[in-house]
Amino acid sequence: MKKVNENEFEYRFGDNGPKYLTKGPNVDVGVVVLKPGQDFQNHYHSVCEEIFYILEGEIDFYINGDHIPAKQGDMIQCRPHDSHYLINQSEKLFKAVFIKSPHIAERDTVTLPNPVIK
Repeated sequence: MKKVNENEFEYRFGDNGPKYLTKGPNVDVGVVVLKPGQDFQNHYHSVCEEIFYILEGEIDFYINGDHIPAKQGDMIQCRPHDSHYLINQSEKLFKAVFIKSPHIAERDTVTLPNPVIK
């Protein structure tokens, strides 16, 4: 059994980006925040899949280059090798829970050039 509180952890970029609430042994869970105008580098995972459940705001996902707008209450599932790029083009804060499974001890992320937004 494990219990944590989100306030016990820090975002990767100070007050935004991802922060992990747990890593392994079978699943990784965290929260990601993007402020208006911020994005998160296009990337994919070679083994694990990643699920996003949007808690607040709106976000533009680009999954394998396809534009997928998402809002509060939406869930997005990215399977292994699905490239995903996130950009907050709204004027509101974006916040989501992310779940990655299975937990991979070594780095499973491959970064790619960001898609061209039209």
